[in-house]
Amino acid sequence: MSGPEDKKTRRRTARTAEAVSAQEAKQLFAAWKSAPALLLAVSGGPDSTALLWLAARWRRTLKAGPQIIAATVDHRLRAESAREAREVRRLAATLGIAHRTLVWRGDKPASGIPAAARTARYALLAKAARRAGASAVVTAHTLDDQAETVLMRLSRGSGIGGLGGMARASQREGMALLRPFLEIPKDRLVATLRRAKIDFASDPTNHDIAYTRPRLRELMPALAAEGADARNLARLAARLARANAALELMADGAERYLRRLAAEETAGAVIGFDLAAFGRLSEELQVRLLWRAINRIGHEGPAELGKVETLLRALDAARKVRPARFRQSLAGAVVAIERDRLTIRPAPPRRHGKTGSRA
Repeated sequence: MSGPEDKKTRRRTARTAEAVSAQEAKQLFAAWKSAPALLLAVSGGPDSTALLWLAARWRRTLKAGPQIIAATVDHRLRAESAREAREVRRLAATLGIAHRTLVWRGDKPASGIPAAARTARYALLAKAARRAGASAVVTAHTLDDQAETVLMRLSRGSGIGGLGGMARASQREGMALLRPFLEIPKDRLVATLRRAKIDFASDPTNHDIAYTRPRLRELMPALAAEGADARNLARLAARLARANAALELMADGAERYLRRLAAEETAGAVIGFDLAAFGRLSEELQVRLLWRAINRIGHEGPAELGKVETLLRALDAARKVRPARFRQSLAGAVVAIERDRLTIRPAPPRRHGKTGSRA
């Protein structure tokens, strides 16, 4: 846990960091100037408050541009959350920005609160964006958030796609999700607010080491001392995202090729690959094609990468035996060897109380 000296160092860093200029903000938001409306996710913390301030300034420089709407999700998990939402509303009003408070209603889970709150937050934001006619939800994720995301996913054994971190533009809940600050350190956003003399809230859960992100945040100074600072971790994410995009293009081509080689036409909800050609692919492409097919055909949710890798090892062992026999289920899909084809078809519904993994 950080001591007083660590906190003083962070405060000094924020004071000496360079504020985000109006010209820089213009460049950050330029790609979205023709959008009909943008919904900003503003919690009241420093990052999202800077997003509100900079987006409002940027919009004022345009003769015509998107309507800006700010939305604050009140998760009803802390007594201060309603007051913080009101403070955001006041600031938005002074900037000429419309504001919505979105409340997460209903019972809260006893465990897994961060994940459940995140899911509820994005669902509420997407719904509010659609109602407002907005084409995207904009969040204030920073360079520091990207670094923490990489560390979190690394600790959970994520694949290349996950280690690519967050994308500047993606989709969630059927809505475009934009992150203009992914290359901006948090301390620069704090410096921006200090220069503008704008207050912001501090969520104590961001420092509660009962949660994963705050624990990883506590490790960052030690990691930075070894060269693994936020900027280098974010650079790693960008490079892995680039590699992942290239591999996805290769997987697209491999999938088209294999399905053309299949001895029989694939009928109905079945994916078929030529088995010999599949075996000649690199292991990474084999994993990706299996993962895609299982997720497309299966009816029990996304397959875990580790389980797909385990299935592939079993499939590879079966291919070396003559005659090759293989039939295994995963995530509601059945993967089987049928003569010279690898097939992926929907698994029959499970009987009540049965949890076996073999078809």
